[in-house]
Amino acid sequence: MTLAAALLLTACKSSDANTIYGFKALSNEGTEVNFSDYKGKVLLIVNTASKCGFTPQYDGLEALYKKYGDQGLVVVGFPCDQFGHQEPGTNDEIAEFCRLNYGVTFPLMDKVDVNGEQATPVFKWLYAEKPFAGFGEGQTAEFMDQMLARSNPDYASNPDIKWNFTKFLVDRKGKVVARYEPTVAPEQLEKAIEALL
Repeated sequence: MTLAAALLLTACKSSDANTIYGFKALSNEGTEVNFSDYKGKVLLIVNTASKCGFTPQYDGLEALYKKYGDQGLVVVGFPCDQFGHQEPGTNDEIAEFCRLNYGVTFPLMDKVDVNGEQATPVFKWLYAEKPFAGFGEGQTAEFMDQMLARSNPDYASNPDIKWNFTKFLVDRKGKVVARYEPTVAPEQLEKAIEALL
């Protein structure tokens, strides 16, 4: 088993087992990240992609990180290529794209699967805690619903990730407090973030 595979399957057996602090992942540079290092922080965890209609949300995510980072917010991006093959690059290519095009300074993780057998345990836990509850209202939400229903009429019946830029807000105690679908722009999260800081 590779180090990456071992880390993806590792959840610490401790008092942190029911929080984000029980998980580890790899950074985009290949170093181990233990989520217990983020104790006391508010986390916004997002599955990202470089060639998606929602990719400009990188701007909003970086703006949140800059605005609230000193108060304890950490944005964590997990690149993923499971939705329309919209993240084809290597970790280095993804990091360069994010830095050059969106000035991203928040932590980026190793490219992962967020659904299926190979899904990173972090995301399995996140969507078990906050299952899919719909895309909301509006034209973009209706488009997403119709697009996904064409390929799977029952897509909404399971809790998993539906598309790029699904966002999970985790409080200072390591508990998931909210899930936001890609139809919710980062700037719409300010009040929710401020309430946790």
